Amino acid sequence: MGQAVMAAAAAADPPVPVVATHDAGEDLVAAMELATCVIDFTIHRFTVELLDAARATGTRVVMGTTGHSDEERAAIANAAQDIPIVYAPNFSVGVNTLFWLTQHAARILGNQQFDIEVSEMHHRHKIDAPSGTARRLLEILNQETHTSYEQDVIHGRFGNIGPRPVGKIGMHTLRGGDVVGDHTVMFAGEGERIELTHKASSRMTFATGAVRAAVWLAGMPAGLYDMQDVLGLK
Repeated sequence: MGQAVMAAAAAADPPVPVVATHDAGEDLVAAMELATCVIDFTIHRFTVELLDAARATGTRVVMGTTGHSDEERAAIANAAQDIPIVYAPNFSVGVNTLFWLTQHAARILGNQQFDIEVSEMHHRHKIDAPSGTARRLLEILNQETHTSYEQDVIHGRFGNIGPRPVGKIGMHTLRGGDVVGDHTVMFAGEGERIELTHKASSRMTFATGAVRAAVWLAGMPAGLYDMQDVLGLK
C-alpha cells in the first residue's frame, strides 16, 4: 500500500508531493516534522504511537489501518480533539457508495421480511477478520435495523443449528489467493433477493482515495472525519 500511495500521489492532478516515508525502526517524528499530513496503512498496534507523534508535530492523519480494539478506537477519537483525522475502513469511492446503498437498502427492506447476510473475501495474508469494510457494513446494518453487533451478528454457521432466526445478520469471511477485496450484502426475502457487491481488483483504488482524503483534509479543523465526509455523501 505504501508504494501504491506514492504512485497515486504522483499521479494526482496536481501531483501531491511525498516528503518522507516511514517503516519499522525508522525515526517517526523526524519524518512527520517534514509533512503536513501522514497517510497510514500499517497495523493497529502502531496506531497509538503514530497518533502521539502526529499530535506532537501537529500533523493531519489519514488512517486506513483496520482491526483496532475498542481502546485503540477511543485513542483515535481522543486524538481527533487536537488534530484533524480521516479514519475510514476503506478509501475506495465504490466501497463508500456501497456503504450509502447499504444504508438506504436496509432502511427500506429491514431485517424482518428480508434475511441479511454479509460476506467478504481477501488475500491469504490479511490478518484481521472480518475486514474493516465488513465491520463498517455491519455497523450500518445494525444502526438501520436497531440490532447489536455483539448479540445479533452470527459469524458463520456449523452443525445442526436449526432454522435461521428472524432479524439476525449473518457474517462470512473467506481468505485465499491474492484477492484484493470482495464485499457483498445480501437481502434475501420470499421470492426475491437483492445483492449489493463491490469487487476491488487493484489497491490503487484505495491509494487514490487516501490521497484524495489527504488533500481534502488541508485546512480542516480538528475532528474525526471519514470518506463519507470527503465525498460529500453525508
